[in-house]
Amino acid sequence: MTNDKQDQTFRPERYKLGTRRSPLAMAQAHEARDRLAQAHGIDPAHIEIVAVTASGDRIQDRALAEIGGKALWTKELDAWLASGEIDFAVHSAKDVETIRPQAFTIGAILPREDVRDVLVGAESIAALPPGAVVGTSAPRRAAQLLHARPDCKVVTFRGNVATRLAKLAAGEADATFLAAAGLVRLGETGTGHPLAAEDWLPAPAQAAIMIECRADDERTRAFLAAVDDAPSRAQVLAERALLAGLGGNCHSPIAVLTRNEGGHLVMRAALYSPDGAEHVKGEARFPADDAEGPGRLAADLLARAVPTITVHFAGA
Repeated sequence: MTNDKQDQTFRPERYKLGTRRSPLAMAQAHEARDRLAQAHGIDPAHIEIVAVTASGDRIQDRALAEIGGKALWTKELDAWLASGEIDFAVHSAKDVETIRPQAFTIGAILPREDVRDVLVGAESIAALPPGAVVGTSAPRRAAQLLHARPDCKVVTFRGNVATRLAKLAAGEADATFLAAAGLVRLGETGTGHPLAAEDWLPAPAQAAIMIECRADDERTRAFLAAVDDAPSRAQVLAERALLAGLGGNCHSPIAVLTRNEGGHLVMRAALYSPDGAEHVKGEARFPADDAEGPGRLAADLLARAVPTITVHFAGA
């Protein structure tokens, strides 16, 4: 009888996995499906991938912060999840708002990929030609670039990997940034030059795949738990807690790198003014289960930051 009950729990007719329709989002959805199928010893056909074109994918001519922020990546999938049209949604963790509906919960964080940024168009930040034009729509990347190279000019680049590379090839900029994790998942690992994460801090939750489900859906929560990676989950939750403590949003230039060391997390973070002229850095070490550790680092950073930085953080 026990085995029959387990079959009913873990071998349903079908789960519905919701995802954005972009090439990278689809690659992440397939990774999630395949990991779940392998973990439970089921045919991947038990998990149906249902794709939606998100608002953030439809609007490409403006920076995300100008048109509604991270909610543009999640609102269509949120509606499907709330209505029961899908059982769980697969997201890039860095694109998910810090404050989420209480009806949803994080069912799993998959093993985190390479967190580094990749520079395309030059071998390093120092190797960019004087006055180089660099395409990016990320405040973090723009601020870090202008801090290191105030002579450079930033222009807005939006779109998927292929779109941004096409803009670069068309001469709209001398260089651009891509996430190493996205290139790995798209099979384009030979593109560009990775930037050392210790020197060029990544975005909060970069390179992590997050799977959300309804908080009251115990069956799906149990199904997803099989692929939850504890070290990656600890890092991502800590970085999201840092964001919450800072009151950061799409306009806020924040960079963070978190490492697991034994049962502790070591978190390095930096806040910038949008023009890169001012910055403040800090580091903290705390137990992986210390939910208050990131908040203490956030408070320390804000206490030491100048007004041109703190104006961009609601936690100040």
